[in-house]
Amino acid sequence: MNNLTFSLFAFGLLTTATVNAQLAATLSPIKSAGQKAVVPLALKNEFKEKIETARAVCFLLDDQGKVVGQSTRWIIGGKKSRPPMKPNSTNTFNFVVSLATPHPSTNLTATVKVTRLVLEHGRTVDPNREVIIKPAEK
Repeated sequence: MNNLTFSLFAFGLLTTATVNAQLAATLSPIKSAGQKAVVPLALKNEFKEKIETARAVCFLLDDQGKVVGQSTRWIIGGKKSRPPMKPNSTNTFNFVVSLATPHPSTNLTATVKVTRLVLEHGRTVDPNREVIIKPAEK
């Protein structure tokens, strides 16, 4: 690899690693009962524009890493009853996930991934670069 190619590659890695997320989401502890689990998600819009819609998928995993439930929902917008999210605002969303069977374990963990993110005027952005999801601080 020549010096110019290596320099461009290193610059790309550094700039990608230092980009701040524009939609921050924090997962709270899971509340489960019987065949349902609720995964609370706190959202903060740090874009300078409204977020028209955001779609996400939530996977519930047992203590052995096996998927025991899944749900895909619009977490922002998607319906007339759910308005867009204004810049610098916060909101909450509760994923309600049905479990395949009643799960006695309290050691469920949730994985959430935003799959679609649309800003006002229909501008789509890459959720892999613009969204960060972290567990709640204990």
